[in-house]
Parts: sequence; structure tokens; C-alpha cells
Amino acid sequence: MSAIRELTLKSLHEKAGARFGAFAGWNMPITYPLGVLKEHLHTRTSVGLFDISHMQLFEMSGENVDQALASACPIDPSLIAVSESKYTFLLNENAGIIDDLIVTRYAPDRFIIVSNASRADIDEGHFQKAAHKFGCKLKALSRVFLALQGPKSEAIALVCGLDVQGMIFMHGRELPGDIIVTRSGYTGEDGFEIAIPVNQAEALTTKLLAHPDVEWIGLAARDSLRLEAGLCLYGNDLDETTTPVSAGLLWAIPKSIRETGTFTGADAFRAALKNSSPRKRVGLTPEGRMPVRNNTPIVDENGNELGTINSGSFGPSVNHPVAIGYVDRAAIEAKTPLFATVRDNKIPLTISPLPFTPHTYFKG
Repeated sequence: MSAIRELTLKSLHEKAGARFGAFAGWNMPITYPLGVLKEHLHTRTSVGLFDISHMQLFEMSGENVDQALASACPIDPSLIAVSESKYTFLLNENAGIIDDLIVTRYAPDRFIIVSNASRADIDEGHFQKAAHKFGCKLKALSRVFLALQGPKSEAIALVCGLDVQGMIFMHGRELPGDIIVTRSGYTGEDGFEIAIPVNQAEALTTKLLAHPDVEWIGLAARDSLRLEAGLCLYGNDLDETTTPVSAGLLWAIPKSIRETGTFTGADAFRAALKNSSPRKRVGLTPEGRMPVRNNTPIVDENGNELGTINSGSFGPSVNHPVAIGYVDRAAIEAKTPLFATVRDNKIPLTISPLPFTPHTYFKG
């Protein structure tokens, strides 16, 4: 078993009174003295700072980088302008999702890829294979990675010396000092993800935290924020048995690539697209105030299983429980009453549109 990894800024988290826990092989701040509820609401109304350094950044570069990336992911790099970011996937031969990723072009021959912590080693192998095939280079970057999220994010970033003026959602910029910023995030709020060289990270983080509107936010609130925003968590809502079709994420794959792309898993993907899938990812609102947690069965009134809750929590911004699950398409089409089974009790579920709370991304 691999030793658990520690964050570069661990001492700052300890100083702030963080409560830690294991996540994806890392010792991560779960919550702070403010508490999960207030951390969540503070991000929605002001600005929260998240240490997401457990996620891995890779740089892929070379003359044939477009071909390399297109061979690995269901994406058309020719449609991605310099500074533009795209959401995409690594798929296996069965079109199951190995990981969901953000890729950003920073030069005609260079992309930076953000991988989920639990999948970074696996992703590296797949990207290394693609890079080797097309004569490109792949390099894992060592950075402290922070997310600044909330309606005051831009103002605070500017005050702290980060030139983010004029950036729009899903775009990136390289700043002096080898700092990389994208206007993106995992909360549904406007905000930025900031990759900082290790030797500069503590000074910049301390400057951000010195602003009276900035609070550290832990993984627990990060999860409730992303769930309200209807965003998937790898390992909960996505895995290698889930295709982009069943996950309802076809919007991330250009139509031309769906039809003619030669990415890994392309044939299986097209078969899944043609045949549809027996279950569909949907938003769910449980009746009452009690959250319905991950892996809870979804049944009909006779107890026949129709699906599973994959992510569930209480939504502080909407003031009711929220969940994401996969439900039989036939049951959805027939408007079959759905229930979550919790301790032999059946809690009624209503299919709800995603997201539960509106996105406030800055799109210009």
C-alpha cells in the first residue's frame, strides 16, 4: 500500500484548524472551524479558497500534439483556440470513462491536462502512449494547485496581483512567475484555478488568505457545492463501466468526433450511442429533510430495483436534500414513482433538472 501523500501547504491548513482525512491517497482538509454549512454558503456569497493540489497537471507538447490528444480523447483539438479550455474524457476500449479531464491549449503545440487525483497514474500511462506514438512529450508538472471560487473571486484575484482581467469561463492564461490560471472550477460559481510553482505557493496563498473575504474551504463543502451544481465526481457518478452516453455528457463530444473520431473506444462509443443505454443519470430530490447517501438503492413501490443513488447530500443553498443517480430509462419514460430505500423505509424521490442551483460562470 502506498504511503499517504501530504500537501505542500499542510502547515497553513493546520494553522487554520483544518480537520484532515484520507482522499485518493492524500491527506486532505475535510473541513475547517467555520463548518461545512458555513463554508458552503460563504463560497456562494463571497469567496472560498480550496487546496486542490491532489489533482495532477500534465503538459503535452510537440508538433503533432493535436493528433496525439485526438487519439486519446473524444475531442477535436483543431477546434480549441490558444487559451481555450475543454472538458473531455479518457475512454477504455468499451467506451467506459477512465477519467474526466480539462484540457487547455496554451500554445499551438502545447496543452495542459488536469487529471483527477485517483486516476493520475492511470491517465499518465494512456497519455504517454499517445505522446510516444506521435513523437510528442508528456511531462507531469509539480505545482501547488488552488481554486478561488465565488462571486468576489475576480476582484480578490486582481487585488492579490493576479492579472485575470478580461478572462472568461473555460479559458486559461499564463502569468509572470510561471503561474497558470484558468477561469473554471467545480462549484458552479465564477472562479479560478491557479497552478503555482512550489517555491511561490506559500507567499501567494498567504496573500489571498489575508483578504477578509477569503476563507479556506474543505473537501466536504466542495462536494456539496459540486453536487448542487450538478457536476459529476469520478468514482461516484463516473467510472469505467459508465459511458458518456449513459452519463448524459454527450455535449462534451463534438458531433463530427461522434461520427468519425478515431479515439480509443470509438467503436464501442458509437455502438452505445446507437443503442442508447438502459439507465440514465438524473438529478433527484428526496422528500423531507434527510439526505439520501451514495449507493442507496432506488426502487418502485413494490421494491423492484430501478437504479442507484451515486451522490447524495444536503444542499445548503437550496435548503433541501439533493442527489444524482442512475435510473432505468423505461421507468423514467413511464413516470414510475421512485423511492430511495433507507433502513427499510422508502423515501419518495422526484426527478429534478440539473443543476439544482444556477451556474454563475462569467462568459463575457
